[in-house]
Amino acid sequence: MAFSTKQLPMGNVIESETPIHSSLELGSVIRAQRKRLALTQLDVAGLGNTGNRFIVDLENGKPTVQLQKVMDLMDLLGLEVVVRLKASRSSPAR
Repeated sequence: MAFSTKQLPMGNVIESETPIHSSLELGSVIRAQRKRLALTQLDVAGLGNTGNRFIVDLENGKPTVQLQKVMDLMDLLGLEVVVRLKASRSSPAR
């Protein structure tokens, strides 16, 4: 991708981790960040060299969007994926 987040207005930055459990949740986080940066879907599509339909599908949680495109757009918006083990809900029985 030719652009970096250094070229985008920063607005309010997400300061906490947000666990994602579905494509709908991921789309919501991406939409919120885009709005924080005061960008339209067309802006992001142009900056990310992708179609507006892809941005709409991603933000609406379409589960079959292309993973690399999602990763590239997240990078463009200043977001990243962090993989970690789930926190246990209760202590294991001994």
